Amino acid sequence: MKGNRLSRLRHLLLALLAALACFGLTPGSGVAAADEAREAAAWEALRGGAVVLFRHANAPGGGDPAGMRLAECATQRNLDAAGRQQARRIGEAFRMRGIAVGSVLTSQWCRTTETADLAFPGMARPEPIFNSFFDDRGKGPVQTRDARALLSRWTGPGALVVSTHQVNITGLTGIVPASGEGIVVRVNGGEVAVVGRIRP
Repeated sequence: MKGNRLSRLRHLLLALLAALACFGLTPGSGVAAADEAREAAAWEALRGGAVVLFRHANAPGGGDPAGMRLAECATQRNLDAAGRQQARRIGEAFRMRGIAVGSVLTSQWCRTTETADLAFPGMARPEPIFNSFFDDRGKGPVQTRDARALLSRWTGPGALVVSTHQVNITGLTGIVPASGEGIVVRVNGGEVAVVGRIRP
């Protein structure tokens, strides 16, 4: 009896899924459509001179080796081949959409500068405010405050691109981005408003 009831429920569920498919609807399709709409809004905001905070492209591992030195890339965690390709695709996406970039700021870590250099050759400029505070969380509140102040002064022309780290982006937006993901924001009066996300 119980088996028959489960069988009927399974058939009803399959029939419901088939009916939804007839109308182009599948579980999660509404979520996907909303994500696509937010990404489209993010690109449009960049066309109007917004700010995008990119987490550096793929660099296997977490944190940095002991004894890491900013001036020596060999002592740091760096982009792999997939990360370098990912960084190039970031720049290609901007060029394909005709997004003008006014300035590119990076942390002083090699993986963020390489991400920016590959995406936007010749434009990157180091800005220590966006350095990682992963190993010294006590610096986070001050750096986040100073970063908000810097971003709030951006008036263009073009978009402002920042290549930085997960902890910095999370401190500013509350979002934990994937490697190579961009969070598009507008900053007014020290308040950071998230417009949308650019998928890696």
